[in-house]
Amino acid sequence: MGIESESSGAKAPAIRFETHPSRYKHWKLSFEGAIARLVMDVVEEAPMRPGYTLKLNSYDLGVDIELADAVERLRFEHPEVKVVIVTSGQPRIFCAGANIYMLGSSTHAFKVNFCKYTNETRLSLEEACSESGQHYVAALNGVASGGGYELALACEKILLCDDGSSAVSFPETPLLAVLPGTGGLTRLVDKRKVRRDLADVFSTLAEGVRGKRAEEWRLVDRSIPKSRFDQVVIEEANAIATSASDKQGPGVTLAPLEVKRSEDGSKYRAEYKYVTLVVDRQTRVAELEVRAPAGAPETTVEALHKSGSDVWALRAFREIDDALLDLRFNHPEAGLVLLRTKGDPEAVRAADRALHALRDDWFAREILLKMRRTLKRLDLTARSVFSLVEPGSCFAGSLFELALAGDRTYMLDGGDDPPVIGLSPLNFGPFPMPNGLTRLETRFLHDPSAVKRLEGQTELVDADGARKLGLVTFTPDEMDWDDEVRIAVEERASLSPDALTGMEASLRFAGPETLETKIFGRLSAWQNWIFQRPNAVGERGALTMYGRPERPEFDWRRT
Repeated sequence: MGIESESSGAKAPAIRFETHPSRYKHWKLSFEGAIARLVMDVVEEAPMRPGYTLKLNSYDLGVDIELADAVERLRFEHPEVKVVIVTSGQPRIFCAGANIYMLGSSTHAFKVNFCKYTNETRLSLEEACSESGQHYVAALNGVASGGGYELALACEKILLCDDGSSAVSFPETPLLAVLPGTGGLTRLVDKRKVRRDLADVFSTLAEGVRGKRAEEWRLVDRSIPKSRFDQVVIEEANAIATSASDKQGPGVTLAPLEVKRSEDGSKYRAEYKYVTLVVDRQTRVAELEVRAPAGAPETTVEALHKSGSDVWALRAFREIDDALLDLRFNHPEAGLVLLRTKGDPEAVRAADRALHALRDDWFAREILLKMRRTLKRLDLTARSVFSLVEPGSCFAGSLFELALAGDRTYMLDGGDDPPVIGLSPLNFGPFPMPNGLTRLETRFLHDPSAVKRLEGQTELVDADGARKLGLVTFTPDEMDWDDEVRIAVEERASLSPDALTGMEASLRFAGPETLETKIFGRLSAWQNWIFQRPNAVGERGALTMYGRPERPEFDWRRT
């Protein structure tokens, strides 16, 4: 399994998302007290797959996997860091954005998932600024175009070197007939509040905007003469670090995940400590099982820190996250995910309560934020998700959030060992969706008082109680369970994946619109559509023709 090239049809090795600073090829991470420096220095001849070179600090998925790892490790392993300076190790170029030849030779599904992953990485960077007290400063010591400028937009401050050539630009529309793929247009007008008319000019100006005009248009925070650029960057970083709140260290090392992968005919299996992913390529159905903790939870800050990355909540949700990424990129044929859990629901609730009680500790808070990011990853995964609550299940508290993130929940009613579900304090605030609401608040938009009533629901409930509380979709009895679940699975697997992706993305985020829902809604709709249009990817489309002397050919009809 792996990425399939549109040009050759050949499959590259499966993509893996774990890495470590010692294995980085394209980023250099260094520290000086409360300030970290994250330097982008992309190795041209080290793309994720053969067929293109990463010129001008352009990036592919491999580059962004390293960035995502750096952002997460900074949060867990270096709580002493208050400011991260993101800059380039190459002269006169910050970043040319996503590599065009990589995009042009990739499948449609990979293009969309690549854009989704890179935006999730940028959102985690923004969350580090707002929630973790690690403030990112983009020091643009050269041209920042396309995805390079989108990376800068994710930072809290953008400092541009005014040397006569450094500029910021979004050349996608005029040069490639596509859009900035990781939320750039939305961040431009919503986050930086650039005037719409100026944003319109900027987004159709292939050469971009330089110097003082970039500052006047709010595209950057400061335009700084080259002679003073390095000095001012450090001054800005020191000023932020001085005013930033302190964390209690030392950091916690993120140990490698231990996963055993195997293939057996049409089935793929990935076995983690707390998670198992099985993909059946013949039926196009994946099963994701998550297991409860086996022992008592850590109830003191000292015990929590001693357990480190082996804390159940952190390890389990890191494993879920890795499995979801594996599913997205390496198993595009799997259209339906069946979520299962196994273990003692009270053990999950005890772990939740202990973590919630320690939430003022920086490490406990980072664990909760990691869980939040993982649940959002599930929200945004273009797969149908059905949860199956069976005997031996532990859909309680944080693991019940998995069911709430899914599209339907089936719960067996009765039997010799009737399953139960339950809530914990973590269902009532720590895990907002991209729409800013909890999953319970989103579920009960029609009756907000129901959420308040559920806070008093401290007992585990059976299928009849869960149905009456509105927490599950269907509750078949033993006689109907097998047939009803089988028919639901077969029916879902038979429907158009394109229609389902659009339907699910439209239904999952009821309620208020936010920066995140705008970005991902537009990514699901506009970018999905544009990436298939002949004006972009046709035989003579702009993305296909990029770098050739011939001009692209457009269908001039607006739709």
